Amino acid sequence: MRRRDARVQEPGTVGARGTARHGEAPGTPRHMNAPKGLPLWLKVTAVTVSVLLVGGIAFAAYWVIRLQSNISKAPLSAGASRTEAAANDATDRLQILILGSDTRDGKNSQYGSTQESTGYGQSDVMMLLDISADNKRVSLTSFPRDLLVDVPSCTDPKTNTVYQPHSNVMINSAMAEAGIGCAVDTVNKLTGLQIDHFMMADFNAVKELSNAVGGVDVCVSDAVYDPDSGLRLPQGTSKVQGEQALAFLRTRHGFGDGSDLGRIQAQQGFLSSLTRKIKSDGTLGNPQSLLSIADAVTKNLTVDEGLASVQSLLTIGSRLKDVDLSKVAFVSAPTQPAAVDPNRLELVQPQASQLFAAMRANLDLTTPGATAAPSPAASGAPSNSAAPTPSAPAAPAYDKALQPVSVADGTGIASRGQEIAAALVGGGFTKAAHFLAAAVPKTVVYYGPGYADVAPDVASLLGIPASQIEASNGVVGVQVYIGSDFDSGTKYGVASVPSNVVKQTAGDVKCQAVNPALVAR
Repeated sequence: MRRRDARVQEPGTVGARGTARHGEAPGTPRHMNAPKGLPLWLKVTAVTVSVLLVGGIAFAAYWVIRLQSNISKAPLSAGASRTEAAANDATDRLQILILGSDTRDGKNSQYGSTQESTGYGQSDVMMLLDISADNKRVSLTSFPRDLLVDVPSCTDPKTNTVYQPHSNVMINSAMAEAGIGCAVDTVNKLTGLQIDHFMMADFNAVKELSNAVGGVDVCVSDAVYDPDSGLRLPQGTSKVQGEQALAFLRTRHGFGDGSDLGRIQAQQGFLSSLTRKIKSDGTLGNPQSLLSIADAVTKNLTVDEGLASVQSLLTIGSRLKDVDLSKVAFVSAPTQPAAVDPNRLELVQPQASQLFAAMRANLDLTTPGATAAPSPAASGAPSNSAAPTPSAPAAPAYDKALQPVSVADGTGIASRGQEIAAALVGGGFTKAAHFLAAAVPKTVVYYGPGYADVAPDVASLLGIPASQIEASNGVVGVQVYIGSDFDSGTKYGVASVPSNVVKQTAGDVKCQAVNPALVAR
């Protein structure tokens, strides 16, 4: 007999104890059931985030590709050797040569004929931007286009043509034959520095940058009209952009005495005002504004390979955003009318050598008189350049005024020997004389027979270490043979900031003195 509780079940049915739960398919294991749908708000959020991420990536990619395609590049050097490692753009002291090209090709053809700029064109503007490692100091040192310098041997990177060195030529011609790298090599030779990067812009870069920031305020002492550049401004402060901004920077005769020095002052005033505007607008901290400026500038910009990336340019821009305006210094290389041609300029010595030594020693140029013993890498001086303790003169004591002391000038810098001789006279060696000598890299104090006691005192007066004192039978008395390691100051191995090199800071608001010949009546 069958048990009473036995039930015959049809295939596919579920018994009383296996009754399907609400929402479960009959006969389906519970762990296989489909999950409940996601809440609507979570779905919307996920889609929104995805869209934003994709959009952000696309936006960033668009700008990177666009800016990167804008950039042109060229070699940093035209053949000169480099002894320093490449700088870290984010954390190291950074020196960038800023050039304005006078080329009339392409978009610049309206400013003259191509015959006016040969080869690579000439540098219409030349400034050395120096950013301290801690981002607390910035200097821009201007070199007049009429400055006579020695240009080293340069190789054209496009044709491999080697151009021999030139002496006493205008600095703006340095890149005309062998390209921008030759201009960099020339400034390195002139200053003893090793520049990290360069940026070269053409006429259109000025117009587009001034438009991108909404104009730059400039001030002139009188109404001015320059028919050559097209500059026309009323007396007082005006906002210039586009063509008028370019005319303000290009005018050769509009300011001061109508020389290139007056134009440099106007250029520094323009950049000072531009810096104040960008800082007050918070441009360097605003990605949208920064991208707009970067787009305007990079269309007309040539940089070296090390700077030819959007990230590098943005990194440098971000380093400048917190610099105090009083520590943005505009400097001019000390110059005077050249002896060979009064229409050209030459460096004033020893002020120029003192300035370049201060720059090599990384001194704050806004603090005149500041001193430092530069490192061997920065100054070229040997590591034992600390001045010795003055030695007591041997008995019997000698009379300084009677000692024959000469200065052999092997620095290659005009008037350098005279400066050192004057320091010796001031120290009591009143018979000191000076003469030009073959160039040497290292300073040495030589002494002849009977002057072993005088030489240490001469060296001590000039701060020359005892390790650089040598006996020489060919010398009568004492001879200070100064080399390229002692190219500034009267204390060996000590750099100092000369007075009056800073013409203004970004915090100064100045009116440019108009050339009387171009005052508009």
